[in-house]
Amino acid sequence: MLKMFANLGISLSCLAASGLTQADWQLENDKSQLSFVSIKKGSVAEAHHFKTLSGKVSDQGALRIDIDLASAETMIPIRNERLTKFVFETLNYPSAVLTADLSNQLSNIGEEGIHIIKGIEAELDFHGQKKALKIDVLVTSLENGDLTVSSLQPVIINSKDFKVTKGIKKLQELAKLPSIATAVPVSFTLTFSED
Repeated sequence: MLKMFANLGISLSCLAASGLTQADWQLENDKSQLSFVSIKKGSVAEAHHFKTLSGKVSDQGALRIDIDLASAETMIPIRNERLTKFVFETLNYPSAVLTADLSNQLSNIGEEGIHIIKGIEAELDFHGQKKALKIDVLVTSLENGDLTVSSLQPVIINSKDFKVTKGIKKLQELAKLPSIATAVPVSFTLTFSED
């Protein structure tokens, strides 16, 4: 019995040392990036990103990422404007939200080092539609308590799942392009600091 209490005490001490009993981790926008690739004319690929992200991982393991869709950066101002107006329709849908429950992985990712987590069940709420996703990530827990979460492979977002195909066709028409791909690979590297 004494041994059991001693083990429990050691386990709780390890939990406290890992930072899991402390406050949430907040996303650091200036150390994070969420990118997507568009493909036009069948073979011309261009990388884009969002300038404004926010979010957190709670001490219970709830992950939430808010993507400011109006902050899309394609390096061409008129394309930014058309993308946010016709595809994202930011007047009605200003943000996309990714959520996931990391409670089962929290004890591992709180330990300093590199961790691969496969098959995280997440949900993307985008353009008034919600879709379940499975995501594989690489988590690096740093000595200062920060977490870096990166996609192990791109997440493919299909326009039909979020009812934005009509907006993509409008972009194609305005830019006088023969085609724009309706499936987009998305990748990310996110840094969270302890609150």
